[in-house]
Amino acid sequence: MQIDFLGMHAFLCIVERGGFLQAATQLNLSPAAVSHRIRKLEDGLGTQLLTRTTREVTLTEAGRALLPGIRAAVRELEKSCEALRRHHSAARSWLAFACLPTLASSQLPAPLRRFAGLFPDVSVRVFDDPVSEMTEYVESGVAAFGISVPESHHAGLEVDVFAEEPFLLACPETHPLAARGVARWDDLLDEVLIRISLPVGNSSIIDDALGERRARFRWGYEAQRTVLALDLVAARLGVTVVPALAVGPMPGVVAVPLTEPAITRRLAVVTRRGAQLAPPAQTLCDMVVDGIRMNLGAGFPAG
Repeated sequence: MQIDFLGMHAFLCIVERGGFLQAATQLNLSPAAVSHRIRKLEDGLGTQLLTRTTREVTLTEAGRALLPGIRAAVRELEKSCEALRRHHSAARSWLAFACLPTLASSQLPAPLRRFAGLFPDVSVRVFDDPVSEMTEYVESGVAAFGISVPESHHAGLEVDVFAEEPFLLACPETHPLAARGVARWDDLLDEVLIRISLPVGNSSIIDDALGERRARFRWGYEAQRTVLALDLVAARLGVTVVPALAVGPMPGVVAVPLTEPAITRRLAVVTRRGAQLAPPAQTLCDMVVDGIRMNLGAGFPAG
């Protein structure tokens, strides 16, 4: 299906500005041109989106159903364009890279400090966004490289796997499992589990590893971000399973190795195919990778 971005943008402007004339002013078009875009969009979708009278424009049921998706898509496109604009407006003074949110807060401060000592005149921009957005940043050249998980379906990227990170059980420090040296998945059958429903990655890795066993567990809560899941653990609302390096020192939370099955994820450096990193970018990338490898090899404190 061909996506009519111009029609969608016109539709959103009409809704947010309150009419065809206002949308035409916003888009610097004639009202007739805006009407043409809407008719083309409606014809392509096979349904009417707007009801127009002499006094007002209202959404049909189909229009109301489509509006949230169009608004989100246009906002994401605007965000990407703004990131690209900012990158190119200051391309000579900024080194931009992307990093998994579950790694960024715990793994970046130390190498960034060392990097600043070597390259004091280079400013650094970090995109700690979901995997799908990180991939777009690297593929478009907005980010020099990404510290991510492998995504083999992007032909324009080179993926260099450098480490394997285990998933751990995060539980309240007063929980009986916190005193154990290791926990098993079967130990969690009577526990309230907090699921982290990321757009891509960790939740699907856990689901694939558990298979049909997943249905046996009690998933009491679902969070969109790891930090919220850990906050819920600290509040003693349940336990959660997270990548090892995502569990930094946190009052009231203990991390325990989890087995049967032991679940891991691969970490990789992602770059544009055929591109060569500039010396500062290569240095920073090596520092981040070396730090992650060292921390994985050193084991994980229990709290």
